[in-house]
Amino acid sequence: MTPIRLLLVDDDPLVRAGLALMIGGAGDIEIVGEAADGDEAEGAVERTRPDVVLMDIRMPSVDGITATRRLRARADAPEVVVLTTFHADEQVLHALRAGAAGFVLKDTPPAEIVDAVRRVAAGEPVLSPAVTRQLMRHAAGTAADSRQARARERLARLNDREREVAVAVGRGLANARIAAELFMSVATVKTHVSRILAKLDLNNRVQIALLAYDAGLLEDGRGTEPGEGT
Repeated sequence: MTPIRLLLVDDDPLVRAGLALMIGGAGDIEIVGEAADGDEAEGAVERTRPDVVLMDIRMPSVDGITATRRLRARADAPEVVVLTTFHADEQVLHALRAGAAGFVLKDTPPAEIVDAVRRVAAGEPVLSPAVTRQLMRHAAGTAADSRQARARERLARLNDREREVAVAVGRGLANARIAAELFMSVATVKTHVSRILAKLDLNNRVQIALLAYDAGLLEDGRGTEPGEGT
């Protein structure tokens, strides 16, 4: 099995050393490099070609949000998981909107951080389960009228079936569950998700979920964990 190539980005060398120690014992993950800020991260990605970047949000020079946006715009974009100290932080929302596949808290147990890297490498979004609902409520609560109008305008590009799938993704349903609820095959669900991402110029399922919240389509709070699966 080819190991997952991981790049660590944090301005604190002690944090990077701790992460390397925690993750280094996982036989299926190879730490291919480190960077001290977002500017260094771009060069490190160019040199090391990681599959996943574990990215601190708050760094000097170029922060993690800006770096995430730049990295996800690359043709060979790595997946990004952001590291944060705070539970429901506006900066986390900015990072998710920039294309991060999810976030983990810095005090997350090592096994969960390793699992997050594995899941993101496999194409699954990952959010810290303990704070996902709080974050999503915050996302909905901070959607101003203008943001809601823009989100609804973007979702209007979808046909009725794609819109149903987008709402189901926003509810955190895995593809198999969406297929069962909407009476279609899993392959068809995947096709719809791919079309939604392309039509709306989004990076991943997390961004679909945030757009659905911004549009006010998920205010009943059902199943608000877009990291449930693919």
